[in-house]
Amino acid sequence: MRVLVLGGVRSGKSRHAEGLALRHGGPVTVIATGTAGDGEMERRIALHRARRPAAWRVVEEPLELAGALRRCAVPGGLVLIECLTLWLTNLLCDPDAARLARERNGLLAAWPHLEGDVIAVSNEVGLGIVPANALARRFMDEAGELHQALAAQCEQVVTLIAGLPLTLKGG
Repeated sequence: MRVLVLGGVRSGKSRHAEGLALRHGGPVTVIATGTAGDGEMERRIALHRARRPAAWRVVEEPLELAGALRRCAVPGGLVLIECLTLWLTNLLCDPDAARLARERNGLLAAWPHLEGDVIAVSNEVGLGIVPANALARRFMDEAGELHQALAAQCEQVVTLIAGLPLTLKGG
């Protein structure tokens, strides 16, 4: 089963994904893509860590998501990716401009062949105004393209608004 969980900031998407993972029944691995670049991000990461069960394995991987997924996905297990838009941000900031395309293509190629179940959390950023900043526009475009490509390969896609899940695909 592949599930894509989308939503805005503080929409409840991470808690929803964690709830799905808790009900899974198999071993859970979280692939955390965020990095603590400042105090505010450190606090966000600490909140996520505090909510997770101690039995969940956590792998921190800010760039090579496809490789981490191939290593962590096991039959009967679940991998929770937190989150795709932080991963995209890391790649957009990477000095190797071609790395984003390589990593995205690697993720899309690996996605349908992974063992076990996968839940990916990502921010929906395309519902607001188009920013004047070229990097922000590229970020929105990359996120939108990635979401469309993954949603096409997922059995379930859910968006959260005000903590309420709205099923877009699957049941």
